[in-house]
Formats: sequence, structure tokens, C-alpha cells
Amino acid sequence: MASALPTGVPVTPARSVADPPAVRVRSVADRPAARVRSVADPPEPTTYPAAAHQLLRDMLLDAARQLLADRHWPDVTMAEIARVAGVSRQTLYNEFRSRDEFAQAFVLREEERLINAVESIIRAHLDDPAEALTQAFGLFLTAAAEDPLIRRLLSEDGADGMLPLVTTRGRPVVEGAVARLEEIVVWCWPDVRGVDVRLLSECLVRLAISYAILPAGPATMTAASIATLLGPYVERVFAPATAG
Repeated sequence: MASALPTGVPVTPARSVADPPAVRVRSVADRPAARVRSVADPPEPTTYPAAAHQLLRDMLLDAARQLLADRHWPDVTMAEIARVAGVSRQTLYNEFRSRDEFAQAFVLREEERLINAVESIIRAHLDDPAEALTQAFGLFLTAAAEDPLIRRLLSEDGADGMLPLVTTRGRPVVEGAVARLEEIVVWCWPDVRGVDVRLLSECLVRLAISYAILPAGPATMTAASIATLLGPYVERVFAPATAG
């Protein structure tokens, strides 16, 4: 996924959907650079044990990504992941209790990579919410279509594949993505009503996953179609946030 995502883009801090904005910001220039944290993120490392724990998780997930560059998930063993990461198999299982738990953590981290890229696109179009969401939708579908690893994972629909983790067993992935998108939208446009943010985020995430799994055409064409469909709604609910 890294090849399909922009790098080196600063990201923005989290604002709870329930938190009222302290100051209404209208200008792009007025918004400080910050990062919206994923709901799946572990706490920021503040001690050596916490930092070591996060490093171990990253090493194990990076090892899996390396192995999955040209292989399917059912063909990769936990022993291989441990070997590539340079740790024992028992160390891996001390961190992830099962193969399924590891697979879910892997999918959630890949989701986080995509949402980081989506955030950067949204922040680049703060004065035009409709364009921001259209571009973000298109970026997500382009990354899903062009990244070989994502395409491979989305094709593994067997019981041992990873696709069920975003479909039949995809609640953590969907709920995490919806919550993260809500946070981004609320921070960028704090005057939008919470109920509208929730509805829009839910629709966009579910549509994005559906189109990523079963593409209906080029990503840009799909994004334009979604913009046409949701455009009037977006213009209405974002009107207070962009007025003045």
C-alpha cells in the first residue's frame, strides 16, 4: 500500500465527535498541523516497555507485509513471520494470541495507512467539502485498485483468507474507519451537526469498501458518481461550516 499512498504529508490531531470546538476556524491557514489518531491506535509510548511493545508489534506486522508481497495469506505461516521478524514463534504468540488476531491487526494497520492518506486529501480541500470527499473517495479506490497487496487480500474470499475481516467479520474495520472519518470531518468542519457527520461517514466507508471489493469501473469514474449522488446532501449539511 505504501506505493499507492502519499508520503511525507503532515497529519492532524484528534478531536472527539462529541467535543464542541473551542474556536470556529474558517480559514485553511488558521488550522494548525495535527494528527487525527485512529481509534485502533495503542497509547502513545511514554515508557521504555511501551515503546518496546509497539516496536515488536510493528516488526511482526512489517514481516507479514514482506511475506505477503508475493504470497497469499493462507500460504504464510506464523513461524515464517516470527523468523522474518527475528523473534521466536512463542514471542509472536505472546503478542498475538491467534492467527486470526494477527490477521485482524494487520488489516487494521493497512486501513490506518489508507485513512492517513485520505486525511491528507481532505485537509488539502478544506474550503470545498464536496471536492474534499470526492478526492478522498477516489484516492481510497485508486489505492485499493493499484496496490498489489490490497488486491491480493481482497481476492482471498475463503475461510482462511483476509477478505472476511472486511466483510462478514468486518465490524472492527468498518466501525474503526467510520469513527476515524468522523473525527477528521469534525475537526475540519466543526459546525457540521454530529448526526450528519455520522450518516455521511457511515455511507462513505461502506460504499468505499463495497466498491473496493467489487469495482464498478475506474476509481475516478466511481468517485464522480458518488459525488453526483451525495453532492446535494453534502452541500446542504456543510453550508454552515463554509459560510462567511
